[in-house]
Amino acid sequence: MFFRLTADLLVIVHLLFIIFVVTGGYLVLKWPRLMFLHIPAAAWGALIEFEGWICPLTPLEQHLRRAGGQSVYSGGFVQHYVEPIVYPAGLTREMQILFGIAVVAINLLAYGWRLIGLKRDERRKE
Repeated sequence: MFFRLTADLLVIVHLLFIIFVVTGGYLVLKWPRLMFLHIPAAAWGALIEFEGWICPLTPLEQHLRRAGGQSVYSGGFVQHYVEPIVYPAGLTREMQILFGIAVVAINLLAYGWRLIGLKRDERRKE
């Protein structure tokens, strides 16, 4: 029971991390110091997608499921949990690259917005 609950908790943490990777740049607009956590997280998330790697949390989750007597899925977290929600067909390499591009683009917009706000604040102080 412990292993199953831990695996389920890990899935929730993994999903929250993905949400943070994609949208964390907008949290930085409100809490600028969060940038020091978000930039490495976003870089990691984009790199995972660009390189086609499986996040290390996925094998850990699978290990916990096996230890808890559950069956283990093949592939990665995105293919197993996110893909069925977002994409009804199979996840392709091109889709992964698009995920990576989306992470970078969404966050560049947020950080660009932050920089514009900082420049505007500087001009007001002058």
